[in-house]
Amino acid sequence: MTHPSIKYAEDVLSGEIIACKWVKLACQRFMDDLEHADERGFYFDVDAADHALEFFSYLKLWKGREYRGKEFVLGGHYQFITANIFGWKRKSDDFRRFRTAYIEMGRKGAKSTYAGGVGAYMFVADGEDGAEVYCAATKRDQAKIVWNNIKNLTKKSIFAKLINYMTNNLSIESTWSKCEPLSSDSKSLDGLDTHYGCLDELHAHPTPDVHDLVDDSVGSRAQPLILIITTAGFDQEGVCYQRREYLTRVLKGIVEDDTFFGIIYTLDTKKDWPELKTRTAKCPDEEKEDDWQDEENWIKAMPGLCGVTTSGVRYGIDENGDPVPGYMTKLEDVRKKAKYASEIPAAQNNFLTKRLNIWTQQATRWLSLEIWDANNTAPVIEKNMLGRWCVAGIDLSSISDLTCDVYLFPRDDDRKFVDLIMRCWCPEARLYDKKNKYRDQYQAWERNGWLIKTPGDVIDYDFVRAEVLKDYKKFDMGLIGVDYAFQGVDFITKLGNKIGHSEKNPKIIGTSNAAQKMGPVCDEFERRLLVHKINHGGNPILRFMADSVCVRENADGYKKPDKDKSQGKIDGIVATLYALDRLMRSKPKRKILMPAAV
Repeated sequence: MTHPSIKYAEDVLSGEIIACKWVKLACQRFMDDLEHADERGFYFDVDAADHALEFFSYLKLWKGREYRGKEFVLGGHYQFITANIFGWKRKSDDFRRFRTAYIEMGRKGAKSTYAGGVGAYMFVADGEDGAEVYCAATKRDQAKIVWNNIKNLTKKSIFAKLINYMTNNLSIESTWSKCEPLSSDSKSLDGLDTHYGCLDELHAHPTPDVHDLVDDSVGSRAQPLILIITTAGFDQEGVCYQRREYLTRVLKGIVEDDTFFGIIYTLDTKKDWPELKTRTAKCPDEEKEDDWQDEENWIKAMPGLCGVTTSGVRYGIDENGDPVPGYMTKLEDVRKKAKYASEIPAAQNNFLTKRLNIWTQQATRWLSLEIWDANNTAPVIEKNMLGRWCVAGIDLSSISDLTCDVYLFPRDDDRKFVDLIMRCWCPEARLYDKKNKYRDQYQAWERNGWLIKTPGDVIDYDFVRAEVLKDYKKFDMGLIGVDYAFQGVDFITKLGNKIGHSEKNPKIIGTSNAAQKMGPVCDEFERRLLVHKINHGGNPILRFMADSVCVRENADGYKKPDKDKSQGKIDGIVATLYALDRLMRSKPKRKILMPAAV
């Protein structure tokens, strides 16, 4: 009989089980390891995997009318995860291979219950004397979610007689083991000797302190386990996203780490897989990113889904129409929340993040990527812009990051319709700075001609001015809006001297990001995007920034881009708004060029 872990992997890879690309990579890694494990120094211990799988059957579920008192049955996805964590061993010492496991999936997938089951195994059945089992989170209430699962899953089981149950402590005198919840007070975490540490909802941890202290506390154990369970979040600067990024590199084969297991259940998005086309692209569906409103895609983020889709596809339902044990995520509930999210834009981000496990850039993203992509109406060919009237907006960086210059070219037949060209500069050193988490992206943009590197490790404003001056001569340039911040005044003065700027003949206008000034421009930007009149030509840097930008409203309702809350660079969007501000205050010239001039 095929082992359930192998069957799950085979079903995923054959398409029998619908899964995202990350899950497919995790399954392919498992199958490759089965083939090549011996030469790499480890082996798959079927008996050890089965021992852990069988342990769950002795635990008793305790929540909900339909589950309370029943055996803890694992769905196929959790069988696969469990077999990986406990089945792989090192040939050198027969201890477990994986020391860290990262599991990311949508809410209501029984993650905390599963983590409680794993914790119970590590506490009761792993054969570790003096085992210290900890459930850690930012707040004690959160930490007690998994801890309560360990307590309650065992309380009605055959293991209850071994355990002393206290308010915030479980102990087993015969093995000198203990199990406790821990909050994010770092002082309380000193002196740990962790055998099992569960980090619950890591996306909500504001600092890496808890993660790092637990991670540092396992060094003296022979086969410890740190289990990270989480849904997606908004903070792409935090420790959770760092762990996720590391896992994606392991799954892609970029990083080789035989101690790190992980799996990500989510939809296939262009953010994760840039080669995917947008939903509006004219190509086969399999080449596009997933439609979040398609019920048949939800199983990718919620592998424990239970119900029947509107098209009649059954998930977690047997031939008689009964729920299959181990599948607990109610499709009907997800459908209700999806409908609400489709009608109330403010609820959409929360649904995408918490139910479909998609990392969104911030809690209240300003621009819809779907609308943004719909504005890629035609290629913007620079030679066709030569001599055309335009306005410009320049957003200067501090010293060591992106500086952007955006040109907007209104069309003669529709003055509301603009073609957009963006220049983006970055210090060369920043492309290779290990502290720059976007360095791989920067390098790709530079290779493809979208990003211009300036010499050295700080932005070279003389270089930028020289480039702007070249464009000034190529295009029929109207007013230029330049950010006053950083070296804005000096930049305006020096560039103005080159192009004949004066009070009587102004060509450069200092601008700012003040809400009262930017509010009307933000509104106009939204209006033009909604009717597809900002043709950006698919600039990938600007798309990245559009997906990052967050806005803040003041008491009068004026919006402005908020660089502090935006999870990523937004300089190009700010430069676009500066240019649009100049356009709204200008009267474009009509100019028809003879071919010879072009």
